[in-house]
Amino acid sequence: MTGWHRLAALPGLALRGIVGLVYPPSCIACGVATAVPHALCAGCWSEMRFIERPYCERLGTPFSVDLGAPGLLSPAALADPPVYGRARAVARYDATARRLVQRLKYEDRLDLAGALGAMMARAGAELLAEADVAVPVPLWRWRLWWRRFNQAALLARMAARGSGVPVAPELLARVRRTRQQVGLSRAARAENLQGAFRVPEAVRPRLQGKRVLLVDDVLTTGATANAAARALLRGGAAAVDVLVFARVVSDGRDSL
Repeated sequence: MTGWHRLAALPGLALRGIVGLVYPPSCIACGVATAVPHALCAGCWSEMRFIERPYCERLGTPFSVDLGAPGLLSPAALADPPVYGRARAVARYDATARRLVQRLKYEDRLDLAGALGAMMARAGAELLAEADVAVPVPLWRWRLWWRRFNQAALLARMAARGSGVPVAPELLARVRRTRQQVGLSRAARAENLQGAFRVPEAVRPRLQGKRVLLVDDVLTTGATANAAARALLRGGAAAVDVLVFARVVSDGRDSL
């Protein structure tokens, strides 16, 4: 029996202990040593700006003050309502959250999807409880070929795990190549994504009357979420909510 076969034959706890000695647990954001694997260190945890109530029930953006009234909408949601019903995010898209997303997407740290997805499941528990199906925002086929994975699909599977909500990436397709959204204005982002998504004809019967939870890594201006939600609603979905790991928050505009 080889050394690796001997390791494989060890009980789970013993094997994890040996692996922990060889590869000690480290912070998923900065890499410093931690007591448990797949967790944030105390410093990175304190830097994460988690989004909790009170927040806009439509956009999921935090309010600067708690007025004590449930179900409040922000001025932004009233002035320009999104296509989707509700959005929820774990944290603001600040330094630590950005680092986590970038490590997942660009450093092939697929192991981070479990930790991020677990946080998303907690932040979006009310949406998951009402959803019939989870649909990740799809990538254009050449970008998927280049990256080799869709981070939104990984997060959807991890966030929905244990909820009983099926993940169905085939219900939404990206049918048009779009420019990179980085650096584009809100209006340019929306124009860039017009007609980018479609529900394939073959799967439309499966979507009829379903409450969809649309999953992505980051919500910036909402252009991608709006375009994808519009396609899902046109394809027969009854409602679309959005769950992301992080979202950009404009404090001045969304406060009361």
